[in-house]
Amino acid sequence: MSAVQGAGVVVTGAGGGIGAALARRFAAQGARVVVNDLDEARIKTLAEEIGGIAVAGDASRIVDAARDALDGTVDVYCANAGLASPGDVFADEEVWAAAWDVNVMAHVRAAGALLPGWLERGSGRFVSTASAAGLLTMIGAAPYSVTKHGVVAFAEWLSLTYRHRGIKVHAICPQGVRTDMLTAAGSAGELVLAPSAIEPEAVADALFDAMAEDRFLVLPHPEVAGYYRARAKDTDHWLGSMNHLQQKWEETGA
Repeated sequence: MSAVQGAGVVVTGAGGGIGAALARRFAAQGARVVVNDLDEARIKTLAEEIGGIAVAGDASRIVDAARDALDGTVDVYCANAGLASPGDVFADEEVWAAAWDVNVMAHVRAAGALLPGWLERGSGRFVSTASAAGLLTMIGAAPYSVTKHGVVAFAEWLSLTYRHRGIKVHAICPQGVRTDMLTAAGSAGELVLAPSAIEPEAVADALFDAMAEDRFLVLPHPEVAGYYRARAKDTDHWLGSMNHLQQKWEETGA
């Protein structure tokens, strides 16, 4: 893509999985890539592989350092870092707070740091890694589901507020992806996500397709569009179906 050639790109949560796949794809298309993660060793290895720059640390607060590493300009920001955060309504408040901070507020903080410059020059691209759980809901993972809904809502707000000023926004909403996060989803992930799980590289492909088409929703699992429509058309029927899935999960010994 000509729009990516030479662009300054930041990918958070790039220590593995979707983040690493995104970084590799942007680098292969000629972008200058900053990779971020808390695990400095993993991103240093990745940066060496792709000819990028490693900036370790909290994804919420690395915009300035990443901008400096890219000679002052971030063109594309991939807010990919996230927490799986399983649990129900009785999960510790610390679990809820961590999920909210990483899955939502990191996006808010990054956008707040990037938007002044983007709006001044009239261009910028913000990519939020959400989840199909952000359009639907995932059994057994209340903090994850609720905060991923928040990710989608924030991305929608950014898009509808700033698209006429040159800001492009994409929300990536896959189902199962073969990453450490799928493993962390436990038995619920095995039941719901594993059967149709895809490789992280397929997520990167889906993002680049959406960028080429200037499309907000990135659906690496195309069937999610049908589920999303069904949820909106007859919410009670959809909730009943999801409750049957919940019961099936409970019967397996969840």
